[in-house]
Parts: sequence; C-alpha cells; structure tokens
Amino acid sequence: MSSEPPGFELPLRLFMAFRMIIDELHAELARQGHPDMRPMYGFVMQAIGSRGTTAVELGRTLGVSKQAAGKTVETLERLGYVVRTVDPADSRYKIVNLTPHGVDALARSARIFDDLRRTWAATLGEDRLRALEQDLRTMTPPDFFRLDIPGWFGGL
Repeated sequence: MSSEPPGFELPLRLFMAFRMIIDELHAELARQGHPDMRPMYGFVMQAIGSRGTTAVELGRTLGVSKQAAGKTVETLERLGYVVRTVDPADSRYKIVNLTPHGVDALARSARIFDDLRRTWAATLGEDRLRALEQDLRTMTPPDFFRLDIPGWFGGL
C-alpha cells in the first residue's frame, strides 16, 4: 500500500533541487575565475542585461527599492562586474552596464547551466527531464524570468 507524500515535501524537493543546481553552478564559476559570484548577483546581472539599466528600473524589475538595488550595484561595481556611467540621454541618471568581467560570468553561467542540465538528462533520461520541464512550465507563470524574487532569498 503506497501513501501519498506529505504536501510539504514537494516545495522542499523543488527548493533542494534548485539549491543543488545553484550550488554546483557557483562552485564551477569559482573554479573558472569568478569566486565572488553569489546567486543574487546573477539575477541582478540578468536584469541589467546587455543594454544596461538605471537603479530605478533595476529596482522595479527586481521588486526591491532603488536603494536596495543601488547597494547591490555598488557591490557588483566593487567586484568589477558592472560599471556606472552618465546616461547620455539625461545626465541626471546613471546607467549600470556589465563590464567584460560581468559578461564573462554570465556566459560561463549559461554554459555551466547547460552542462548541469546534461547531467540531469543523463541521470533521469532526456524524455523524463523534458517531461519534468514541461510539467513545471504548466504549473508556473509564463513570465518565468521575472526577477521579483529577492525577498525570498534574504533581499539584496
């Protein structure tokens, strides 16, 4: 006789899987020259993107205050991942852009995520992994890349 797992197991297993992937990513990033990268930095750098953004826009995208976004930008700037420059369209604003070091970190992250996915596919089988991914797409909002989740991870 099989019994259903308790309801709390699903979110814990999903979170555990997320943590395993993110921890493996950051261990490999450290080996590849990015020991200062933290999970939240990746979200912030993705939000900055290739075109850059202002602290106000960044805060809005991340769902945090301009001040919280600014503090994280300061940290990323100190670590060499971003640079702030005067907005050519309006000198009252600063634009945050990724540096080559920041672009490198994101490019390496993408390759590492692909490698980690291949590991999962080798363990579970490609068909089962694709089914899992499709099931997660079914159960989650379509705008999966919306980044307003920092509060879940202790804020910025």
